[in-house]
Amino acid sequence: MKLKFSKMHGLGNDFVVVDGIRQTVGLTPERLRQLGDRHLGIGFDQLLLVEAPHDGTNDFRYRIFNNDGSEVEQCGNGARCFVKFVTEQKLTNKRAIRVETAKGVIVPEYHSNGLITVDMGVPRLKSLEIPFIADGDAITHPLAIGDDSIDVTVVSMGNPHAVCVVNNVDSAPVAQQGPLVESHPRFPEKVNAGFMQIVNRGEIRLRVYERGAGETLACGTGACAAVVAGIQRGQLDSRVLVHTRGGDLNIEWGGPGHPVKMTGPAVTVFTGEIEI
Repeated sequence: MKLKFSKMHGLGNDFVVVDGIRQTVGLTPERLRQLGDRHLGIGFDQLLLVEAPHDGTNDFRYRIFNNDGSEVEQCGNGARCFVKFVTEQKLTNKRAIRVETAKGVIVPEYHSNGLITVDMGVPRLKSLEIPFIADGDAITHPLAIGDDSIDVTVVSMGNPHAVCVVNNVDSAPVAQQGPLVESHPRFPEKVNAGFMQIVNRGEIRLRVYERGAGETLACGTGACAAVVAGIQRGQLDSRVLVHTRGGDLNIEWGGPGHPVKMTGPAVTVFTGEIEI
């Protein structure tokens, strides 16, 4: 069976995007791991699957798979690539589309300048909604990591995030602490670990160790979660420029009860076909 795909990236966070509407797609965890292998397959941080919506008031359904074969609920950089893909593939002629995810509906909008804004929905801040095991809700929680303890702010953007503030992201122990935070027993569904350096009230630098994928060059939901965490901590304003290793994102959040909006680019690298 031949599988048609597009290779895309959002700030270096790279994806294989597959049209599951016009072709039959069978993706087992083993097959996903084979496709995700950068030496023996195509290679990707996540594979994005375009499907028809379950609810006729929406335009598409969006499924996300990590390169370890696991399925996750949400991916911000992937959402921008998703809307670029369905536009390029002529699956829609709308500038703004409604897309079902495992944790709700997102609304990406394709601008004439090539940038894409995604309404990522209202962040969830209660411990049980992350989910995170805690005695109650707080803006920061101490988290024991080996012999150390770090203060994290927990946020769900449809997927779980734990954000800590560091003095310098370049020297932050992402490779050492990232896996320990990701698999910490207080996060029953594991978690994305964000390391945020605050430059000023409107600018941060960010690295994210993603659940099931490791550190990536950029993480869209991680950028949203970091800004929400910084605003919750009283350290950031409502509009923030986020510098990742792959490039920049603009994030806006009006506070509790309001949706987070993320604006950034999406790039198609090539299209192809592979025997599976």
